[in-house]
Amino acid sequence: MTIRLHDTRAQELREFVPLDPSNVTIYVCGPTVQSGPHIGHVRAALSFDLLRRWLQLRYGRVTFVRNVTDIDDKVLTNASDGEPWWALAYRMEQEFAAAYAAVGILPPTYEPRATASIPQMQELIARLIERGHAYPAADGSGDVYFDVRSWPAYGELTRQSVDAMEAAEDADPRGKRNPQDFALWKGAKPGEPADATWGSPWGAGRPGWHIECSAMARRYLGAEFDIHGGGLDLRFPHHENELAQSTAAGDAFARYWVHNGLVTVEGQKMSKSLGNFTLAADVLAAHDPLVVRYALAAAHYRSSLDLSESSWSEAEAALGRIRTFLQRALRTTGDEAGWSTDDLPDAFAAAMDDDLGVPQALAVLHETVRAGNAALDRGDADEARRALGAVRAMAVVLGLDPFADEWRAAAPDTKTTTALDALVQAMITQRAQARADKDWPAADRIRDAIAAAGITLEDTPDGTHWSIDG
Repeated sequence: MTIRLHDTRAQELREFVPLDPSNVTIYVCGPTVQSGPHIGHVRAALSFDLLRRWLQLRYGRVTFVRNVTDIDDKVLTNASDGEPWWALAYRMEQEFAAAYAAVGILPPTYEPRATASIPQMQELIARLIERGHAYPAADGSGDVYFDVRSWPAYGELTRQSVDAMEAAEDADPRGKRNPQDFALWKGAKPGEPADATWGSPWGAGRPGWHIECSAMARRYLGAEFDIHGGGLDLRFPHHENELAQSTAAGDAFARYWVHNGLVTVEGQKMSKSLGNFTLAADVLAAHDPLVVRYALAAAHYRSSLDLSESSWSEAEAALGRIRTFLQRALRTTGDEAGWSTDDLPDAFAAAMDDDLGVPQALAVLHETVRAGNAALDRGDADEARRALGAVRAMAVVLGLDPFADEWRAAAPDTKTTTALDALVQAMITQRAQARADKDWPAADRIRDAIAAAGITLEDTPDGTHWSIDG
């Protein structure tokens, strides 16, 4: 078994060798909860859900940490007299959790809020000051900054020189030595909520964004861990600053840096600041959550994903083919559709081992569906049974098994399904009677009417079965 991942820091594919093969450790930057999730947030979380599932299958255990940034300038800006910052943050956190759960993203092992790790952030800042890599502002404002010129490796993640960088805009420059220095601690300002400040050796204030993740990653995974993940847009300045402050403090920090591509709209990054985002709640209200999961997973995690209406229809059709085959195979073989990792095709495993090649893995899945349907057509029950096990195994690994409990719960309501089944069965009975009476035109008209409604009939020795046309 050789797993390769694209490491942003090395800018190449690297063989993945975990620190502890019995427990892979992953830290992923979670949401800043100033407003609800757009579909780009869901795509990012899903990318690491797929990685986590695969590594868990390969190694048996994954400790997966995804934080919640619940104190930030944006959270304070969006708060109101009627909804204080902490209430807004909690409400938005719940919206993110609901969107993630809707598309089958597994909950993290730990999901720490930034506000719960303030002492650890202050301890890290103190270490940086002691080592000469950070300084309190001389003006007594309470600000503390990271001195980027004190750390020669600063810029290594994104291959930039300090002189070519823009000034850091994450804090007031009132006490900076260099424009690129970034905030570790932000002194309290007039007009900010009193409950959004914490006491510190440098004065009352709150943490900077970047120090939050460094402290939480260290607290929950240790000074060195396997994978740090996040969206491509977080490479700079967020991840660059995390890497600098953690390593300058003496921690080895992340051994691999993995970044997912962005969701785009007409070639532009989808973002709240640009105002071109589509809320996850709107997408999930308009489409089956399993269809949404498939559409977001179908592109390689490092590629940009430009979503359109055709994305959803193509995903729905692909899932229809998988579902129809599983229904046919179950009906024919009488199996319970059990599966094991032994059923995974070698080509599927090779695709997933090669930088999480989900598009190639899906191609193997659909080829197996085609082979399984061909086996059913020619009456080869043994081959159909093998295809059934393989398809079910692949679908489960990807979180796309339409028979899984979470997707059964999201399926159309029982009353609708029962009513549709009664109508189609009545038409099937009428068609069977027409055929028994050798009234072929009537039989054909009934079949054509059923087909026009998007329903496929399959005549078998044990009767006629119907399915929604995929």
